[in-house]
Amino acid sequence: MRAVIVAAAVAFIISLFGTPVAIKVFTALKAGQPIRSVGPATHQGKRGTPTMGGVAFIIATVLAYVAGHIALTTLPEAQIAQVKPTMTALVLLGLFVFCGAVGFLDDFLKVRKRNSAGLSAKGKLLGQLLVGGGLGVAALYVPSTNLQTVASEHISFIRDISFLDVGKVGSVLVFVFVIMSMSNGVNLTDGLDGLATGASILVLGAYSLIGFWQYRHWCGDINYTGSYCYEVRDPLEVTLIAAAAAGACVGFLWWNTSPARIFMGDTGALGLGGLIGGLAMATRTTLLSIVIGGLFVIITMSVVIQIISFKTTGKRVFRMSPLQHHFELAGWSEVNIVVRFWIVAGIFVAIGLGLFYSDFLAAMG
Repeated sequence: MRAVIVAAAVAFIISLFGTPVAIKVFTALKAGQPIRSVGPATHQGKRGTPTMGGVAFIIATVLAYVAGHIALTTLPEAQIAQVKPTMTALVLLGLFVFCGAVGFLDDFLKVRKRNSAGLSAKGKLLGQLLVGGGLGVAALYVPSTNLQTVASEHISFIRDISFLDVGKVGSVLVFVFVIMSMSNGVNLTDGLDGLATGASILVLGAYSLIGFWQYRHWCGDINYTGSYCYEVRDPLEVTLIAAAAAGACVGFLWWNTSPARIFMGDTGALGLGGLIGGLAMATRTTLLSIVIGGLFVIITMSVVIQIISFKTTGKRVFRMSPLQHHFELAGWSEVNIVVRFWIVAGIFVAIGLGLFYSDFLAAMG
């Protein structure tokens, strides 16, 4: 637990004091966020606000992970099972960094072209596919000494569903789908000051709790004597990384809340989505992530519904999609939308954690 607290605290401090540095750097580089002319009129006042702020909390998370492992080395060997960096960490941090890199390329092109076009949709999806596919192979084909892999060959809900064995190739495809879906879901949720950041903090906090609970009831712990355990790999790593990312986002939110001094950009949104998708796969909670990340799902579905409705009937269901812009055009203030959407995100997180814990209680019988 000490290492997790150290990682979260270090990430928060680095992000809190590092984000102003990023603001100065990106402002000096004239890396201002282009604003779409078709968006809500109130957004035109945000033109020129520096973007690519995700760089700050991604770096903070990686450095905090290192600090957390330094803290681990101060503990007696018998109290921990994972002192050295693991494949789980490489996969999760790899998703965070490389999905963020795809977003960074998109942000860079937007800034350079001085418009909101950026990387093409096909180019963005191809980048996510390559990152998800490469790390998905590592997650399924590189076992630990006890033959446990980062991701499972089964579809999972709160744990693996035994009769839904899709094999390694199928699992890599599921891995890619989850990473792409979650990264684009967080990206669509971004767009109002602090909205995606706050929602991500709640989801990451949930996964830090899930990871820690799995660590305390881990089948890989030779000292564990309970009747029920979780067949996962490196749950302490999962906890540490999720807590570090949550802490980094809290530090970033200080500057990203309304009125935002900096935007996370696609750099941050795609990176966070990739990490959250990876956490879902590593904790064997793939389908449960639909509940935990319920706000991301709702906002994504609002876009899907809008597109299908317009292409089939020529009519729009919402004034504008994603959903947060519908409420903007309905007259809600930005702060009201953000806070209320955070509440919705928190409700989904609470339901997800309740389902996770109720499964444990049922198993304990």
